[in-house]
Formats: sequence, structure tokens, C-alpha cells
Amino acid sequence: MRALVVIPPEPVVTWPEAQAHLRLDGDGEQAFVEAMIAAATAHIDGPAGWLGRALGLQTIEVRLPSFGVTSIALPYPPAVDIVSIEYVDGNGDAAILDDEDYELSGPLLRPAWPNSWPAAQWRGCDGDAVRIQYRAGYAVNPDAETIVPNIPAPIRAAILLMVGDLYRFRTSASDMSIAPASIPMSTTVESLLNPFRVYR
Repeated sequence: MRALVVIPPEPVVTWPEAQAHLRLDGDGEQAFVEAMIAAATAHIDGPAGWLGRALGLQTIEVRLPSFGVTSIALPYPPAVDIVSIEYVDGNGDAAILDDEDYELSGPLLRPAWPNSWPAAQWRGCDGDAVRIQYRAGYAVNPDAETIVPNIPAPIRAAILLMVGDLYRFRTSASDMSIAPASIPMSTTVESLLNPFRVYR
């Protein structure tokens, strides 16, 4: 199973929140701090993140060689809803499943009773005969015009602590050219995040 972000999330921690946390006056460092927020969030969020979980509401696409015979566990919870399910049928033609053909229960996607998954043709598809797009992440109302994040308090606190570390130790931990996966986490941050981590 391969996964990629199709529509990225909005920032889950805002500049005013970080400004208050860092006790900064004025907006002179806003761009710099927002870059730190983005780096800290990218380190733990979504398919590339340490947490194995979607934080801000985002659209993810998973690619599979086939449907299989049972439920499909969608990665990076919490799954909100399905955007589309496309596949290559046995004749090699592109097809789309209708909404009534499947159901989503938590992270489990399964065919609607009494149906079964259709056959998918993986030959000539680079092994990606099935493409499932779904929305995942924490939001007060995922269908609202303006999305308001509803991130658990320990995760939000961990991001703010990471931003604080990056801000304080600019030469050792906050080099914005480093990959998000290489940002070190303090013991406190890891303790806050561990209960939410999805191991895969």
C-alpha cells in the first residue's frame, strides 16, 4: 500500500498560539515561527510523519494492487469520509465505485452488504489498480466552509513545545534546511505523543 497527500491540511497551530507560547511581542518573527510550526507539524503528521496519524484535515490517496477479500484498513486515522474509489477492472478499463457499493466504519472500508469487492486488473497499472481517496484528520466540522482543527490537547501541546525548542536552539535543532524526520524530539514531547502513535 502506498499513500500520498493529495490536498494538504491547513496549519493546526496558528501564529497567535505560537506567539503567546513563545511570549513574543509584535509580528517581526512571524514568518520564521510559521516555518518552525510547519517543520514541527510535518515531522509528526500524515504519511511522512512519526505519529502515523493525520492531524489537520487532509485528503489522502492510497494505492493498492487489488481490493483483496475483506475490509481495507485505511492508514493515518482518523478517517472522515471517502472522496472516491477508482480501479482498473478486469477488462483494463477505468471504473469508479458508487457510494452505495461500500461503507466506512472508523478506519475500515468494506463492501456494502451483501456485495463483495470487484476484481481489479493490476497488470499494466504499475501495481496500482486501486486508488482510494479519503479525508482524514481532526476537525470540529469537516464539512464547514472554514475548517476548525480539533486536535487533541496533548498533540497541540507537543507541537508548541517542539516550536519552542526550535526557536530556542536555532543552530542545533532549528535549521530549516533539514528534513522534518530529522528534527529531534524531547522526552516530554515524545511522552505527550506516544499514546496517539500508530505503529505500522
